Amino acid sequence: MQTDTAIEALRAYGASGKSGPPRHFGTRFDSKGNFLNEPGNTVVSHVTNGSATQAALVDVRARMMGLPFAHHFSFTPVSSLHMTLAQGVIEFRRKDNFWPEGVDHDADIGGITDLYCDRLKTFPDFGAFRTRAVAVTPLGVTLAGATGEDESTLRRWRDELCRPLGFRHPDHDDYVFHITLAYLIDWLPDEALPVYAGAVADCTALLQARAPTLELDDPYFCSFEDMNHFEPLLNLRRADR
Repeated sequence: MQTDTAIEALRAYGASGKSGPPRHFGTRFDSKGNFLNEPGNTVVSHVTNGSATQAALVDVRARMMGLPFAHHFSFTPVSSLHMTLAQGVIEFRRKDNFWPEGVDHDADIGGITDLYCDRLKTFPDFGAFRTRAVAVTPLGVTLAGATGEDESTLRRWRDELCRPLGFRHPDHDDYVFHITLAYLIDWLPDEALPVYAGAVADCTALLQARAPTLELDDPYFCSFEDMNHFEPLLNLRRADR
């Protein structure tokens, strides 16, 4: 039986008290879970293809897809799984603190991607980092540095990337590193929350046992048209970029 605390932690996904649709509805995905055109750019480390980490995440994803009310979620493709290191720009967030300083808010996304590519060609390498899974949630996996030093390295990458990106997100200091497995299309009925509380606890234990340190690729600057694919453009750890 799940504790009241575990169930309470999932209230954010439940229908009670909600007056509108979940976040990103109508801009990132539609009512059927299809991902919509939402171009942008970002710095991410993809889950290493063919790795034990990927295999464990595939199993976690399959378990979540097998739960009651799984149709309330839109699951991202396995090939797109990644940890975001720093957010770039995105089509529906054209405003201060989300847009490069000195660039018109109506500028073309592709032009900003080209601008960032030029800036990042000389961006320093701030070193390797390792990550660990903290918890599986209905939407994915929260992450942290495998050690305190790794966490500091992650945060330094994020801090330093503010310069070439030209802005600092309002959530910059409180940002929780994560791997997205799904987006919520419709709120869960409250009676489903105990089932999900048990599932995320089991999946957390599974992932931590099978992938105590997550296998991630180098951080890449990527472009995207929607949440199905993130196209690598620059490896930020390669000296010959």
